Amino acid sequence: MSGAAAAAAGPNLGPGPGDSPEGPEAEAPERRRKAHGMLKLYYGLSEGETTGHPGGPDPLDPTDLNGAHFDPEVYLDKLRRECPLAQLMDSETDMVRQIRALDSDMQTLVYENYNKFISATDTIRKMKNDFRKMEDEMDRLATNMAVITNFSARISATLQDRHERITKLAGVHALLRKLQFLFELPSRLTKCVELGAYGQAVRYQGRARAVLQQYQHLPSFRAIQDDCQVITARLAQQLRQRFREGGSGAPEQAECVELLLALGEPAEELCEEFLLHARGRLEEELSSLEAELGPSPPAPDVLEFTDRGGSGFVGGLCQVAAAYQELFAAQGPAGAEKLAAFARELGGRYFELVERRLAQEQGGSDNSLLVRALDRFHRRLRAPGALLAAAGLSEAATEIVERVARERLGHHLQGLRASFLGCLTDVRQALAAPRLAGKEGPSLAELLANVASSILSHIKASLASVHLFTAKEVSFSNKPYFRGKFCSQGVREGLIVGFIRSMCQTAQSFCDSPGEKGGATPPALLLLLSRLCLDYETATISYILTLTDEQFLVQDQSPVTPVSTLCAEARETARRLLTHYVKVQGLVISQMLRKSVETRDWLSTLEPRNVRAVMKRVVEDTTAIDVQVGLLYEEGVRKAQSSDSSKRTFSVYSSSRQQGRYAPSYTPSAPMDTNLLSNIQKLFSERIDVFSPVEFNKVSVLTGIIKISLKTLLECVRLRTFGRFGLQQVQVDCHFLQLYLWRFVADEELVHLLLDEVVASAALRCPDPVPMEPSVVEVICERG
Repeated sequence: MSGAAAAAAGPNLGPGPGDSPEGPEAEAPERRRKAHGMLKLYYGLSEGETTGHPGGPDPLDPTDLNGAHFDPEVYLDKLRRECPLAQLMDSETDMVRQIRALDSDMQTLVYENYNKFISATDTIRKMKNDFRKMEDEMDRLATNMAVITNFSARISATLQDRHERITKLAGVHALLRKLQFLFELPSRLTKCVELGAYGQAVRYQGRARAVLQQYQHLPSFRAIQDDCQVITARLAQQLRQRFREGGSGAPEQAECVELLLALGEPAEELCEEFLLHARGRLEEELSSLEAELGPSPPAPDVLEFTDRGGSGFVGGLCQVAAAYQELFAAQGPAGAEKLAAFARELGGRYFELVERRLAQEQGGSDNSLLVRALDRFHRRLRAPGALLAAAGLSEAATEIVERVARERLGHHLQGLRASFLGCLTDVRQALAAPRLAGKEGPSLAELLANVASSILSHIKASLASVHLFTAKEVSFSNKPYFRGKFCSQGVREGLIVGFIRSMCQTAQSFCDSPGEKGGATPPALLLLLSRLCLDYETATISYILTLTDEQFLVQDQSPVTPVSTLCAEARETARRLLTHYVKVQGLVISQMLRKSVETRDWLSTLEPRNVRAVMKRVVEDTTAIDVQVGLLYEEGVRKAQSSDSSKRTFSVYSSSRQQGRYAPSYTPSAPMDTNLLSNIQKLFSERIDVFSPVEFNKVSVLTGIIKISLKTLLECVRLRTFGRFGLQQVQVDCHFLQLYLWRFVADEELVHLLLDEVVASAALRCPDPVPMEPSVVEVICERG
């Protein structure tokens, strides 16, 4: 066992209270604690960092193995008092394990830092040698500095008198040079003026002005001053002449003004002349731009025009503004306002020319060149806008860009409307082409797909075109208008929502009364537009608005039209178009039936041998309408049909029920009023709403058309008088219609009721109502 384990084994194995720990066993823990302390010092660990957290054991506790005040005797006493033998053995085992772990960690630390210890030892050895050499050199340096100080003091004492004389002579020499410069000043000024070195002449005059002014009471200095004033006056005259000629550029003229100000010329007068000459140069630039807009020469493209204006007029205005602010800064707010008014006036003329040129681009369909031109126009005006904030040039340029953007939105809206009208024209031509050429044309489904894809492609192209105004690389895209109102009110509301509503209004215009526009509208076009609006209501509107919101991240909080509102408008338009289609088709069939009833002499007609041709035409047209509507709309829901729908005989109309109803009235002994019987029968029959709302399916559309047609036939029959054979012809015609029309409607009973009323009305209008046998009626209809 180790020493600690032996001490923990029992009370008789450890040292006594009065013994001192001696020998290797007692010195080993002390050496380990010392080494541990040196490692803590090397790694910069304080006592507070090694004593645990504030909530840990007391650092003064003598029984804490990790504490700085650990006392092994107290610790062993505590263990003997508190722990049984088994726990003491466990403690000894744990302590041996910890000791071995600490020894292993110590060896690891020593091995890992061995190279550092060796390097530190070598460094200390070298430092000792270097410091010995440095001490010797410092001693020699101190000796040399003492010698140098001694020699310097001796030299200063020897040259003291000569230094004072040299200083006086240097001052006299400098004064003589100044006097020489003053006496040579007139000749120097004359030479500079002759050579054109006006700047050098003004600098000479500025150096001597204060001295000549101070000593002008002396005759010699007075003469020099007079000569200089004459030469300076001639210099100022030449500078003014050069400035007024205006042949040089803005930098040269600014230099002339600067030299004149240095010569003491009045600043207010120079300010007016400077702006006057600058106005002349800038007006020349404006005149050249205006000449490019004339009718005779071909105008350059808008990008080239804005480049010329930016490099010519805007660049010149920047130079003028910078030179004016540098030269006449002393003028204060009055001078700044004068410059702002100058820039505002000429800038307004430049903006007018730019707007005239931009107006010529409104007819184009491509926005890329226009947006690039607007971008350069806006970028060029940043510099003068910063120099002349009071002139409001940047704000005016931004307003022009916004106005052009709004005009382009209006142009694209007109383009979308024109493309929609063009699609409708193509549909009209496609619908009329088969009738003209006698060949089969594209189906309604194909025409609908072509119209929908064409409109959608135009919308996407317009969105891509106007999206250029909000591109990140465009200088004005970060303006509040293009981040908010342009996207929400301009693109979404003005362009997309405006076009959708315009499309609905254009479609609804075909629902006018027959005497107006609606009379010339092909029914197939009404049906196609109805399906187009219904498709927009179900999917297209939501898709287009979602696409618009994704491309134009709207940051404006102004209210916009909800998708549900637009969908409701499109659905209402589709409903009106489909209802009008039903009325138009019902009117076409009704006209045939009305003419067939009104143009026939029903009193003297012959005994029926076949079905009239107009009834066959009605069935054919109804079948064609059924096929036409089926191309665009679903079938719809029908009521359960009876098994004898196509086998019903004429007895439905007259052979049984009608004969029982009207037979008493045909004999002299039955004076009962047949009109009264008919009216009583109507009270108990189901009311038929001829113009009921039309649903978006084929069955509902055909039901509406057939109701209008049969109702027209009923009203026409009520206005005529029939003979016996006339009544029988009506029976044959109605039975023929019943054989074919029941399959087109939602409820076959509706056809039966209307045809029943037609035959009943004909019987009421017949003086000799003798119905035809049902078998004969069936034979005639089957043969027809």
